[in-house]
Amino acid sequence: MNEGDEAVIVLNQTPFYAESGGQIGDCGFLQAGSARFDVRDTTKTGGAFLHHGVLDSGSLTIGAPVETHVDAEVRHATSLNHSATHLLHAALRQVLGEHVQQKGSLVDSQRLRFDFSHFEAIKPEQIKALEDIVNAEIRKNSAVETEETDIETAKNKGAMALFGEKYGDNVRVLSMGGDFSVELCGGIHANRTGDIGLLKIISEGGVASGVRRIEAVTGAAALAYLNAAEEQLKEAASLVKGSRDNLIDKLSAVLERNRQLEKQLEQLQAKAASAAGDDLSSSALDVKGVKVLAARLDGQDAKALLALVDQLKNKLGRAVILLGSVHEEKVVLVAGVTKDLTGQLKAGDLMKQAAAAVGGKGGGRPDMAQGGGVDAGALDGALALTVPFVEQGL
Repeated sequence: MNEGDEAVIVLNQTPFYAESGGQIGDCGFLQAGSARFDVRDTTKTGGAFLHHGVLDSGSLTIGAPVETHVDAEVRHATSLNHSATHLLHAALRQVLGEHVQQKGSLVDSQRLRFDFSHFEAIKPEQIKALEDIVNAEIRKNSAVETEETDIETAKNKGAMALFGEKYGDNVRVLSMGGDFSVELCGGIHANRTGDIGLLKIISEGGVASGVRRIEAVTGAAALAYLNAAEEQLKEAASLVKGSRDNLIDKLSAVLERNRQLEKQLEQLQAKAASAAGDDLSSSALDVKGVKVLAARLDGQDAKALLALVDQLKNKLGRAVILLGSVHEEKVVLVAGVTKDLTGQLKAGDLMKQAAAAVGGKGGGRPDMAQGGGVDAGALDGALALTVPFVEQGL
């Protein structure tokens, strides 16, 4: 094997932990004189431990003796997350019920992920209860105890088996907080619960029918997460010229002011629409005794156009109306037909034609319809369809 080669190395004995039970395999390096093989992952096939990696320098031959070096920092962080997973499992059964069973997990040096059976989303107060229970066990700093025993004795002690794992006649029972958490596990763990430092849940969601997933961080990663949240809180407070203590009051005032401004804007838009209605009504065409009006009013949203079409129907009497607007880079269309004409002409039919012309779709009732599209350049052409539509329908 030469420098740069990727390979899988099998040793006659190894301190590297192979991926199992949701815990990732160890990484590190193997040293043989000037040769160094970087181990990026460790897995297990049958009784063989497979060290996956690349030869960083030198060369290696079959049978060469090597020194093994496990990345202690990564392993330690992974072990803390693994122990926290056991505490979380026990807390879930306390908070949600004993129907909770592990359905999968992933534990590495950065975070933990835990899948479990449950029938609904976890409420915010339940998330808080889970964190409180786990962190209380962490602060107790109880010893993480292991015992080798037969499978029946382990079951009699109440030890829970992990999802998807196969166990022999002899098993390893891992206990934390006395009988708070008792599980069968062959993974690497903290020496004491206090080593975990802190657990913070960062997400919860569904991954399958009846299966929920929690992701969490511990120790230094949990502190980094909380520090980042603190910085975001400070930044949010500065944006509203407040502090952490009065941020909620400041945000409430901003939202209330925003609601007032939106209400004022709606009133102004209504007045503008009314004025526009007066101007537009005079430009309606007479087609076979029907007032036909097609107009473009850029900047108006669908709500404003609907109100304006209603107003124009009242003003014009016997009429067919199509209004269009480019609003927030999209085409908005509203069509109206007075009820005395809906037996011959339907607003929904006009809207289907107009919306298709601007690359969209629409529909609605015989007397009122709305739609839209994405081709603003085709809006004038869409509006021009109104007169032919009336001529062909009468």
